[in-house]
Amino acid sequence: MSILLIAEQPNMNQETYASMLEQLTPLMRSAKGLVSHAGGPSPAGGTRIVEVWECRADQQRFFDENLKPHLPPGLAPDMKFYELHAVLARRASAHSV
Repeated sequence: MSILLIAEQPNMNQETYASMLEQLTPLMRSAKGLVSHAGGPSPAGGTRIVEVWECRADQQRFFDENLKPHLPPGLAPDMKFYELHAVLARRASAHSV
């Protein structure tokens, strides 16, 4: 079942997110199960990341192998997962990475 991930990263500034995104984009584009990724400022401060994955196992594998080993010290995302019953995706806009 598809899942929605909402990760709040209160200690991550825009520059750190942009740097990590630049390094991870090629890996995300080829990641098994990733449907979409979006990120931006969180209303509570820091960064909010929203992703849709085909299943929780694909997300966990990507996190464990590609993200967790490279997180800066003190950054531990608060991740919440929600099951999805439907996912509709359109081609990304010109503002996509």
